[in-house]
Amino acid sequence: MADVVFPDSIWAAVTPRLPQAPPLASDAEADAVVIGAGFTGLSAALELARAGQRVLLLEAQAVGWGASGRNNGQVIPTLTAAEPRAMAERWGAAGERFVRLVGGSADTLFDIARREGIEAEAEAEQTGWFQPAHSPGRVRLSRARVEAWQHYGFPARLLDREETAALLGTDFWYGGMLNPTGGHINPLGLARGLARAAAAHGAVIHETTPVAGWSRDGDRWIVRTASGHKVRARHMILATNAYTGELVPRLARKLAQTIVPVLSWQMSTDPIPDELRAGILPGRQAVSDTRGDLRFFRYDARNRLITGGAVMGRRDMARRVADKAARSLAEAYPQLGTPRMSHVWSGYIGMTWDRFPRIHQLGPDAWTWIGCNGRGVALGVALGREMARAVSGIALDTLALPLSEPRPLPFHSFARRIAPNYLAWMRRKDLQEMK
Repeated sequence: MADVVFPDSIWAAVTPRLPQAPPLASDAEADAVVIGAGFTGLSAALELARAGQRVLLLEAQAVGWGASGRNNGQVIPTLTAAEPRAMAERWGAAGERFVRLVGGSADTLFDIARREGIEAEAEAEQTGWFQPAHSPGRVRLSRARVEAWQHYGFPARLLDREETAALLGTDFWYGGMLNPTGGHINPLGLARGLARAAAAHGAVIHETTPVAGWSRDGDRWIVRTASGHKVRARHMILATNAYTGELVPRLARKLAQTIVPVLSWQMSTDPIPDELRAGILPGRQAVSDTRGDLRFFRYDARNRLITGGAVMGRRDMARRVADKAARSLAEAYPQLGTPRMSHVWSGYIGMTWDRFPRIHQLGPDAWTWIGCNGRGVALGVALGREMARAVSGIALDTLALPLSEPRPLPFHSFARRIAPNYLAWMRRKDLQEMK
């Protein structure tokens, strides 16, 4: 059994490996089969195993190999563009419940990490998440968002420019929204910690076991692996998100065509010296601003700044995006100079055309969601737990699962080709002042 190769990320470099789980080698039966060992699948498997169900989790590569182990690690209890009122208006009572799930998603993640004793492994820091406004007009957007989340009882707070400068250690931004429940984690550490916790509660994980398809047989799901083995289970959760069409293109083609996988670049600086760190983000919050061409950063446990960005075109992407992110940090914090990036890596995020996630019931006792839109850390953990509750028999009208039918994007292959040009539109929009 060959070891799975992970991208050259800071997370792969510093996170202790789990012993690689063997592939599924024979037919099996379970109460629930979960496909995909990212945050959603691991959270679902953990919840189901804690409830006493026999859980089999199948992963094509290794725990945390996809987006869950490659992201920036910011734990953000909001969506990128879908506001609370819009969620409630679109989905009614289920939307109201979904707003509360999103708003509480950071607490959900940190509470699970504490309960399972994996805080240190996940490098969990619930220091808050701050969204600074990049122009005076965007402060009005921040105020509206604060009021919207406060309406649902969440502790969002508007910071003025002076408070923002004190929090960030720079007067580069104009104010913004602070949510104290957010924070950051080592994403690969969290994934491996969740896997360890799920296994401790009885879940069985098989890595290097790609799934080729599934079918319904009476009151059971039959999940077929690429090696020809079958898992028979009453419940099924598909948790492949942005990688749904990437590793096994025919696995769920209709579902895969509802999103556009977009390459997201992440990187880490060398450790920031103590004398500089005291004046740069002293409270260690996670930060991502109001730009469409986002500026985002936070510290890791080794006092590196973890940041990232996007560039147009495919030529020499890693170098260009690292140079761009370094210039952005230097612009906000001149005392840094232009920082060197020790690690640069990438992975897919799943984008929907309207920036709303999609939740689907694939059949009796079978669930999935797709379209993280760059907010998959807290949301993935929370939705994994929610879908596990759904297959456990909890009434749907009490759960935060607003359903829709999968609707593939017209001209999906063309949309994938032109997706990088979306950045140019976002940059132009960033220059437009809010009215």
